Amino acid sequence: MNIIYACVLLAGLTPLIAVTIAKWKLPDYDNHNPREWMSKQTGFRARAYAAHQNCFESFPFFAVAVIMAMMVGVDAKTLELCAVIYVLARLLYIWCYVKDWATARSLCWTVAYGSVIALFVYGFQV
Repeated sequence: MNIIYACVLLAGLTPLIAVTIAKWKLPDYDNHNPREWMSKQTGFRARAYAAHQNCFESFPFFAVAVIMAMMVGVDAKTLELCAVIYVLARLLYIWCYVKDWATARSLCWTVAYGSVIALFVYGFQV
């Protein structure tokens, strides 16, 4: 269970990871109006911020899938595998987004999304 909890925690931190990349080492960062400042960014900073937003969009679906899988008694090893795949794919997703590797990014997104769908499918089979 510790692996599952760690995966949920790490998945919950992915928005922070992405936004840290977007804001890293910028002397002109405006903390009084960060959204307006962010809207003016380009390149890897804009892509990191887009990844940040997508992480917030993705996390609830993952968290609900984990909770439901645990509630219905999906095998712990299966749950751990799906959770680890999700987290690794999401971390790679951020990296690919920042590097502007669009096809690889889409593949990572698909793998992560697929691991969540798998949790629901395994839950239906219990």
